[in-house]
Amino acid sequence: MSSEIRERVVVTGASTGIGAASARELARRGFHVIAGVRRDRDADALRADGIEPVILDITRPDHIARLAARLDEDSQAGALRALINNAAIQINAPVEILPLSEWRRQFEINLFGHVAVTQALLPALLRHSGRVVNISSVGGRVAMPAYGPYAGTKFALEAVSDSLRRELAPLGVRVVVVEPGAVRTEMSDRVIAATNQQAAAMSPDQRDRYGSLIQAINAQSAAHAPGGTPADAAALVITKAVTARKPRTRYTVGRDAALITRLSRVLSDRMLDRVLAASLRPHYPKAATAPVSRTLAGLF
Repeated sequence: MSSEIRERVVVTGASTGIGAASARELARRGFHVIAGVRRDRDADALRADGIEPVILDITRPDHIARLAARLDEDSQAGALRALINNAAIQINAPVEILPLSEWRRQFEINLFGHVAVTQALLPALLRHSGRVVNISSVGGRVAMPAYGPYAGTKFALEAVSDSLRRELAPLGVRVVVVEPGAVRTEMSDRVIAATNQQAAAMSPDQRDRYGSLIQAINAQSAAHAPGGTPADAAALVITKAVTARKPRTRYTVGRDAALITRLSRVLSDRMLDRVLAASLRPHYPKAATAPVSRTLAGLF
């Protein structure tokens, strides 16, 4: 298709990882992708035939208004096929230690920013019977210890997606949720660094309570990252959510996400606690293994 008649797709959080891979895959399929990035150097790295990078911070109303105006300014451009809400940050920390300012920042980016972009672009999506694809996480179905802040944003995004899907179905707009598990992206290293930064600010008592847990969570993340799903494979699932004639309401990405979501449907809370504790236990520091095991045993 020529650039003048290409259908358009908006992808937020397209600087790296899943967002960048999705932008490239959708452009390869013939779409004109408007890719939201945070910095000029990210735009330069992503710019290609079929990809139009735009500077977009989804927590800034002026950026969102500029994006909506960009979509409306060209009457000859193709229809808006889809909005892919992908931008996200993640900090893993126990509920007690993460400052409320950091809770609010995660919710601003991972939830409220997506709501703001969706509100701004819905008129165009309604005109063209487009669809909204929200990138959630397996953490939107099951919350590991220390994942409370991040999982909270994703659980909320799942709920908003369900409500939005039921609101828009009669109007011809489909809403799809994509739930990745471990994906090989630069985000893994950033998450560990951010988690360590929060851990460094713990009080001595908090360090006694949570120090070993944080080490285990980081070690588990580092161990799983190399075997995670490639970003390009995740992009194929997201592209399917955009292009399928009758998309499912939810897609998982990776065997780990598929397994965990299945287990969450069939196991009791206590049994799921056991499974998650057992998966985390090998990653605790050796000196902490015995007391941690006694603590976990007391849960059941």
